[in-house]
Amino acid sequence: MHPYIITLIKEFKLNANNKIALEQSAYMRNQFPFFGIKTTERRVLQQAFLAKEMLPDKKELKAIVTELWKQPKRECLYFAQELAFKYTKQVEKSDIELYEFMVVNQSWWDTVDFIAAKLMGAYFKKFPEQKGIYVTKWLESGNIWLQRCALLFQLKYKKEINTTLLSNTINALLGNKEFFINKAIGWILREYSRTNPEWVIAFAENTALSTLSKKEALRLMK
Repeated sequence: MHPYIITLIKEFKLNANNKIALEQSAYMRNQFPFFGIKTTERRVLQQAFLAKEMLPDKKELKAIVTELWKQPKRECLYFAQELAFKYTKQVEKSDIELYEFMVVNQSWWDTVDFIAAKLMGAYFKKFPEQKGIYVTKWLESGNIWLQRCALLFQLKYKKEINTTLLSNTINALLGNKEFFINKAIGWILREYSRTNPEWVIAFAENTALSTLSKKEALRLMK
């Protein structure tokens, strides 16, 4: 194991709290174990590891993130994605493979949404020609988490959002019964309504959205 990870996990263990860990696991439907470190405390503990002078070389990122992603305790994954975010200005074309690995392993909304909006969002701004390729791939994958990413990578794009791509992505997922897909459709539309409410209203009125998606999309219009 990389010394960077060994030191990090040692720090997490020293600050573990079993009572909090059980509460956190219950919140995640008991799918994942935790050290029991609250977000605010974890971020204080992480500061030294994410300081510029402590960051590993970019060429080590994939191996470190992959190793952290295989750890059982959820805090290791949270740290890994925040570590990856530190390198978004140095993102390379092949990094999308790492992001996909993170999405399809130990998958749940708590990691997927960060990866989609912050990592993939930054990636596609640098490599816009990759958008159509990967959105198509993810929609055809049958993996709900990759499909959620196809929707949410534009979450913070505001005026830069590609409405043609967004509408095509949503239309490809219409009729889906999966809660996490319909929730994401509503979420991306609601977020975009902050920038272009007229577009969202028109789209919602002319698209056979699920009840959940439409309710979420128009939430700010009331």
